[in-house]
Amino acid sequence: MQLTRKGHSGQRTPSRFSSSLSDTLSRALPTMDRRTFLKRSGIGVGAGIAASQLSLIKRANASAAAGDGKGKIEVKRTVCTHCSVGCAVDAVVENGVWVRQEPVFDSPINLGAHCAKGAALREHGHGEYRLKYPMKLVNGKYQRISWDVALKEVSEKLLALRKESGPDSVFFVGSSKHNNEQSQMLRKFVSFFGTNNCDHQARICHSTTVAGVANTWGYGAMTNSYNDMQNAKAALYIGSNAAEAHPVSMLHMLHAKENGTKMIVCDPRFTRTAAKADQYIRFRSGSDVALLFGIAYHIFKNGWEDKKYINDRVYGMDKVREEVMKWTPEKVEEVSGVPEAEVFKAAETMAKNRPSTIVWCMGQTQHTIGNAMVRASCIVQLILGNVGVSGGGTNIFRGHDNVQGATDVGPNPDSLPGYYGLATGAWKHWSTVWGVDYEWVKKQFASQAMMEKSGTTVSRWVDAVLEKNEYIDQDSNVKGVVFWGHAPNSQTRGLDMKKALDKLDLLVVIDPYPSATAAMAAMQVDGQELNPNRAVYLLPAATQFETSGSVTASNRSLQWREKVIEPLFESRTDHMIMYQLAEKLGFGKELVAKIKLVPGKGGMMEPEPESMLEEINRGTWTIGYTGQSPARLKAHMRNMHMFDVKTLKCKGGKDPVTGYDMTGDYFGLPWPCYGTAAIKHPGSPNLYDTSKHVMDGGGNFRANFGVEKDGVNLLAEDGSHSLGAEITTGYPEFDHILLKKLGWWDDLTEAEKKAAEGKNWKTDLSGGIQRVAMKHGCHPFGNAKARAVVWNFPDPVPLHREPLYGTRPDLVAKYPTHDDKKAFWRLPTLYKSVQQKNVENKLYEKFPIILTSGRLVEYEGGGEETRSNPWLAELQQENFVEINPKAASDRGIRNGEYVIVSTPTGARLKVRALVTPRVGPDTAFIPFHFSGWWQGKDMKDAYPEGAMPVVRGEAVNTATTYGYDSVTMMQETKTTICNIERFAA
Repeated sequence: MQLTRKGHSGQRTPSRFSSSLSDTLSRALPTMDRRTFLKRSGIGVGAGIAASQLSLIKRANASAAAGDGKGKIEVKRTVCTHCSVGCAVDAVVENGVWVRQEPVFDSPINLGAHCAKGAALREHGHGEYRLKYPMKLVNGKYQRISWDVALKEVSEKLLALRKESGPDSVFFVGSSKHNNEQSQMLRKFVSFFGTNNCDHQARICHSTTVAGVANTWGYGAMTNSYNDMQNAKAALYIGSNAAEAHPVSMLHMLHAKENGTKMIVCDPRFTRTAAKADQYIRFRSGSDVALLFGIAYHIFKNGWEDKKYINDRVYGMDKVREEVMKWTPEKVEEVSGVPEAEVFKAAETMAKNRPSTIVWCMGQTQHTIGNAMVRASCIVQLILGNVGVSGGGTNIFRGHDNVQGATDVGPNPDSLPGYYGLATGAWKHWSTVWGVDYEWVKKQFASQAMMEKSGTTVSRWVDAVLEKNEYIDQDSNVKGVVFWGHAPNSQTRGLDMKKALDKLDLLVVIDPYPSATAAMAAMQVDGQELNPNRAVYLLPAATQFETSGSVTASNRSLQWREKVIEPLFESRTDHMIMYQLAEKLGFGKELVAKIKLVPGKGGMMEPEPESMLEEINRGTWTIGYTGQSPARLKAHMRNMHMFDVKTLKCKGGKDPVTGYDMTGDYFGLPWPCYGTAAIKHPGSPNLYDTSKHVMDGGGNFRANFGVEKDGVNLLAEDGSHSLGAEITTGYPEFDHILLKKLGWWDDLTEAEKKAAEGKNWKTDLSGGIQRVAMKHGCHPFGNAKARAVVWNFPDPVPLHREPLYGTRPDLVAKYPTHDDKKAFWRLPTLYKSVQQKNVENKLYEKFPIILTSGRLVEYEGGGEETRSNPWLAELQQENFVEINPKAASDRGIRNGEYVIVSTPTGARLKVRALVTPRVGPDTAFIPFHFSGWWQGKDMKDAYPEGAMPVVRGEAVNTATTYGYDSVTMMQETKTTICNIERFAA
């Protein structure tokens, strides 16, 4: 297996993180002692770690003694590129080759642990199945071309589409694997192209979370942290299989269980996480609202709610209670299948073991009513007074390593970075930050109306291609798509996606691993019409190990990755590609107007990641990405041992490199980290925590929904405020007017006054308004109540509605879905018409099994990268369907046989049968990490030469059905229907 790398000229300059391996190992034993590693794992393990590296130490020492400057061994600190836990990794690099790795024992997040994917990380940097050079599809086969040709032809075709059909004729799919700097730059790139037609993975994993949580209490993110779960006395997991999806996060839960924490797992499938639970509740997929309101019913009925908390900090709970009390035990069991005793036990556990926390993932979000399910979880925590307290909160585990950061500052179709939205003021704010003229940006768009209209979503770009033009709320259909680090097999309706790919004029795939997009584009399907003028290009992007930059874990902590190796083969960093394409498209100068350029691969200029982060710091005041300067983040990475593993707080100490005093900082400066870096806000470990001063990371609920609603006060009650606040009642968000009314205007410097005049806390680029508000102990975004009722959503109080494709027509009659919508995210979206047609056609008889999907510990995301890793590929070599023994017996299916899984789309998937009671008789499960087969046929001939994954299999989303959340366009993957039959060869 290839371990060598292409040579590069020049001497590598050691970075600030880099140290000799002998220095690292000299600190290893004290580090392990601090983490009680030897006590937990045995002296043999610790000794084995040291012994395993003796040969490398000897070689390093021998090289140093020889004084020849060769054989230099460095340790580069990076962060795992898989899930969102944020595990730190020390990569051992010899002569530019990544030769081994170690988990970082000092990391307060992963505590020296790896999962299977993390342990195999090195292979992703040096993987031999990567896309090695630019390629173009010619006569059904990919041919190698040069970068010059690729950039020239791609830019010419993009400009031609823009001129002939308008800028909205191109859709850009961004990446949750981009670091924060690349994510923000891609949103800027798309804006300068003149469209809001951009999106990324978060749309189809946690957009319902962001919308539901943000509209409840202000910010759409995980409120606490993995670490803080050790302080919980009870934890309810619903739609989360953390043991496989976020394995290292389970360390913190298992530590909590050692201290008596009660663990409840609610899932249609008995998962590896459920195996650790004190109580497992199997419920029908899609009935989350019924189950959660059933729990709330018993809390209210027994008087277990936190009455003072609700009075002081929550709006609308009376209306919620009316709905909750309709969910009697009989109705809950009818809809969810869970008996009253089980629901009562869960309610009692959560109520009598406070603080208690709720964890959810895509099992809860990927539904047509995902926003309602998310808000039901939030409501349970508000009823119990669990939000804004250590050990409580909603711990929402993200899927990809930077899906949180990409959501915060990246290519969202409905917002500029930092959730500023698309209104004129937002564009003017970011134009100033970017150093470009607002009028110039406006001219890039088809019109100001389109500039301020949300684009289509990654879940629906297929329909933006295929739908009749008169039904689309833009001038032209989408004719060109740029897939920039995204796997298409993670999206539903694969059969329709193939049709859309074949109809495009232009498809550009930019990825270290070209993903299933390349194979789907090249694959020939009998009878399917192909656009004869279509152009398809593959551009090799570098991995995150071949650049530096910041990444945001699910708990909102930022970490700085050090570059481990130089970009391999002909790959280029994503931000270099953005800059080079921008130059060809005519806005290269504007893209980097406020960003420093530095020599990159081959001496070519590229934007500097530190400078890119500083641009984020200058503009993202809304969510507090302003205090995490590169210098502060790097200091945290060098000194992980100084941070407490439960609170994440620095116990005291200065960075020996810069002298920066980190005392009081929380690891990774979890956002919001308000103000400029100079004021040293420590970050916010737990959102909305009134027990801490704002300058110690405390807070309260955000005043983001006005001052009153229907004559009812929306601000917090008297006496409800964060510790030390000089305003002891509720107050609105801060702006120049409020500062003047309070008599605090003169606390600003003269320069700050000039910048803050006419501005609010989100648009004051000096940071003065934030600084002064916090000086007086107040939160810049105000102090309000959380909303149990969200009046701007289709269902202000969460309601249970049956999925579009289901097996219970009796419940569809009682709990129908939404009405159809005409123009929703630029497209018509069907609900009731589809549901009613499915009932009329009795699809529940033809497809009597509920089909759901989820993750495996061995693979990640679309799986193209992990299935190209030989060490991981060995662990799970085929895709499979879990089927209950009764369902299998009824169909004559034996364990290990090939079966056909069919769905109403007409798709027929060939997978192995895994007969197991993990799923009930009414449910089947297929993991979603596979691609490379198409309805029984191996697509290996369609992949680019040398870039085919080791393991290939059917993608479950080839067969998944139509259905989208009524607020966010989240796809419905967790609840559809299927039939399973024996495969007849």
